[in-house]
Amino acid sequence: MAKRILTIFGTRPEAIKLFPLVHALEADARFDSRVCVSGQHRGMLDQVLDISGVVPDHDLDLMQPDQSLDQLTARLLTGLGAVMDAERPDWVVVQGDTATAMAGAMAAYYRKIPVAHVEAGLRSGNIYHPWPEEVNRKIIGSIAALHCAPTQTSRAALLAENVDPTSVHVTGNTVIDALHWITARIAAEPALSSGLAPLEARFAGKRIIGVTTHRRENFGEGMAQIAQAIRTLTARSDVAVIFPVHLNPNVRAVMDEALVGIDNLAMIEPLDYPHFARLLTIADLMLTDSGGVQEEAPALGKPVLVMRETTERPEGVAAGTAKLVGTDAARIVAEATRLLDDPAAYAAMAQAHNPFGDGHSAQRICDLLAL
Repeated sequence: MAKRILTIFGTRPEAIKLFPLVHALEADARFDSRVCVSGQHRGMLDQVLDISGVVPDHDLDLMQPDQSLDQLTARLLTGLGAVMDAERPDWVVVQGDTATAMAGAMAAYYRKIPVAHVEAGLRSGNIYHPWPEEVNRKIIGSIAALHCAPTQTSRAALLAENVDPTSVHVTGNTVIDALHWITARIAAEPALSSGLAPLEARFAGKRIIGVTTHRRENFGEGMAQIAQAIRTLTARSDVAVIFPVHLNPNVRAVMDEALVGIDNLAMIEPLDYPHFARLLTIADLMLTDSGGVQEEAPALGKPVLVMRETTERPEGVAAGTAKLVGTDAARIVAEATRLLDDPAAYAAMAQAHNPFGDGHSAQRICDLLAL
């Protein structure tokens, strides 16, 4: 009898990292695949569902305006629990570090359903950076029966926490599967990412810096420093910045106030997945406080400056594909300038080996779930 797998996610990054696994499960006769989305990122989640062709069996649509983390967690626990009671899965699959993933693992634990954690073992060592993601991962790590670690470093982190070694498997990161899939789609259907064509024409001949920032721990002075760094970098005539600005008012209000009227800066709405993949392709380097970009950009040979004090993805820093620069404006500018002006420094990062996967992670996870 086919194993019933309930895959749970709610945010855009989770959807990107799990749709390759959903595709693999649906194509495999060993499994009866079910999908539940929480709607933790509504619009951005729906974009990924649409492009990937994933149709959820359950959509909880749980987000409410100004919802606190504890209110969201309570609604997730009861909503996801009801889905599990209806589906009675053999496995629950969660990904990463979101409230949806943590609550999904907890609800499964309350029902003694085994949990598979995709992208397991990432640790920064600081429960407030990233917040609350670091603790979400640790909670899931204490529950999961199958830990799909993207790298040997993440496996070692789990073993250091006394996780059963037989439950930890290095699979690579499914984000690389997703990136390979979407870049192939764009190559076959260029119209999927043609919305950036006007900016590509406007900034022709300039070095493109892509920027993303949204982390809670950077709200306030951190965002102000990031804005100052962007303004300083755009003073260069050879540079243009493309900045999809996060919807959170803690980001948008700061950037709107600090960065108006700069000719070689495009502050644009958040990008859907094909257009974001296109931004990674045309950028010379990325400035980000995101986790996923630290994995995705190196797969395309693009250096990443991480605007955080710590990262739960130290493999990239160790490999040389990423560098921690914090949120001090002077340091961000100095490190970006070094990459722009020193071809050897740029090449060292651009040509470093990406440690996060080879594009076959989803199949490895399927084979583990079938055991």
